Amino acid sequence: MGMDETLDLRGLKCPLPAMLAKKALARLAPGAALTVWTDDPMAVVDIPHMCHGEGHAVTGMAARDGYNEFSLVRSSQAA
Repeated sequence: MGMDETLDLRGLKCPLPAMLAKKALARLAPGAALTVWTDDPMAVVDIPHMCHGEGHAVTGMAARDGYNEFSLVRSSQAA
């Protein structure tokens, strides 16, 4: 399988990027990766905080041209 997803949340403001990333991770298979793009400045706090609370991993964060890119991995625990 190994189908990783990209979620483009540019243009959405807090709390939507973290909420939609949480929903997307919940429907992925355990261990699947999700890339999230967001230009909401609060997402650099909100998305890692949501992942920590849900048990998901943040494997990378990078500033791109006008937005941030998050690399997330779904928890191996069944939700």
